[in-house]
Amino acid sequence: METTLLNDLSADLPDGVRLQRAATAIREAFACDAVGLLMLDAADTLHLVAAAGLAHEALGRRFVVAQHPRFATILSRREPTWFDPESVLPDPYDGLLDDRKGSPLPVHDCMGMTLYRQDRPWGIMTLDALTTGAFDEAARARLLRLGLILQAAVRVTDLERENRQLRQLGSTQQGLERIGEATEILGHSEAIQSLLHELDLVADSDLPILLLGETGVGKDLFARRLHRRSRRSQQPMIQVNCAALPESLAESELFGHVKGAFSGATSDRPGRFEAAQGGTLFLDEVGELPLSLQAKLLRVLQNGEIQRLGTDQVIKTDVRIIAATNRDLKANTQAGLFRTDLYHRLSVYPIPIPPLRERDRDVLILAGHFLEFSRARLGLRGVRLSYEAERALRQYPWPGNVRELEHVISRAALKMLSRGASRDQVLTIGPELLDLDIPPPEPPADAPARALAAGDPAPAAESASAQAIPPLRDSVEACQRRAIGEALAATRGNWAQAARALGLDPSNLHKLARRLGMKHEPGTLS
Repeated sequence: METTLLNDLSADLPDGVRLQRAATAIREAFACDAVGLLMLDAADTLHLVAAAGLAHEALGRRFVVAQHPRFATILSRREPTWFDPESVLPDPYDGLLDDRKGSPLPVHDCMGMTLYRQDRPWGIMTLDALTTGAFDEAARARLLRLGLILQAAVRVTDLERENRQLRQLGSTQQGLERIGEATEILGHSEAIQSLLHELDLVADSDLPILLLGETGVGKDLFARRLHRRSRRSQQPMIQVNCAALPESLAESELFGHVKGAFSGATSDRPGRFEAAQGGTLFLDEVGELPLSLQAKLLRVLQNGEIQRLGTDQVIKTDVRIIAATNRDLKANTQAGLFRTDLYHRLSVYPIPIPPLRERDRDVLILAGHFLEFSRARLGLRGVRLSYEAERALRQYPWPGNVRELEHVISRAALKMLSRGASRDQVLTIGPELLDLDIPPPEPPADAPARALAAGDPAPAAESASAQAIPPLRDSVEACQRRAIGEALAATRGNWAQAARALGLDPSNLHKLARRLGMKHEPGTLS
């Protein structure tokens, strides 16, 4: 098994695929129920980078080491650590193993080992089994050998990541400062990974960026990532909520004022542009700016100069602008609600942020992150989602996006406690606690025939008419499946050639095929 694992880990593979293969291979080698690879960040927090046998929501969890004595114990030793099934130390994975058809099974065998990189802890590997006696002395000795192989894979993965970042950034010093930076943006979906790649490409330019997205998608997180990855990262990033600026004070807030400029101006005060000098100014909800201030902001962006309110003295500015809005600014310009010239100044590089409903299983990863936050805040032993609750989360359209999801999870955890749940148990959140108004599924195309067979008194003519005309979406999807199937048959299963034949981008073809049920999602936890 060691030889097979070494070959897999030395293969030319993307980081996530290499570590995921390692987790899957180790799970099979030990015939255990779950394996996790967790990386340690600068804040002494562990987060899963690969897992096999754990619920999908586990990938969103962040485990503060000080709050999890089992993880702290593993990190304190170089040799493998085995926990007696009678140990009173709470297990962070209780309720998170993927075999969750019944009640949580808190008693199981588990062991772990610290993984090192250059004599510093990189993270840990954990193995869990739902039956006691799964890990004996021989298993622990074997884990030590496999751990050394896995540490080599970690070194290769980190070195490859560093090389990519240094090539991209073009600056050795900046690259070394950013290596290992923990991202606040969670998600493995193709939509979010494509967006993060685009952000990293434009971050180090000084182009004005316009982030477009619905309320609650986390535009401020993406703005902060742009700043952190830019050459201005060592300078301040100043955020302005344009929707909260009173019109009477907006000019003073942005550009500053001198003593006596207006009633109440008892001293000179710099504005947000000066505070962001050399760095980034983030104009959140820029579509809410009053027209009078839009003209003054345009002048600043054109000339790179500001004047404090109450003086003619000109101050040169060196600020990178990132703006964000949930409005359709282009439509607002046509309606006369937003200046066209300012819109073109701000939208040199527009970046749409996908809503949560387009991020597929990311909703479970994010839910796991908020569940762990609620667990720590409320002092719970453990909290998880039932399968029915997971299904409800994926079916709901999330008009409030990530912010709404956070509120739903926090509210559900509190409801469990208010109904008498014990903090010492692993709590399971069911769909009834989520309070989600999920739209009913569309009836199948043969629903009228089924109704007639069941003796439904609906008019025969109406049923026959409905039977003769299937829903348009069903017909379109059937046509798409047929076209993709024919293209794959003609190219002997080559997806890239099939995409060219269909006139599609390969990534879009994969996405469409998954939506049509013709292709499994890559990277799904086993």
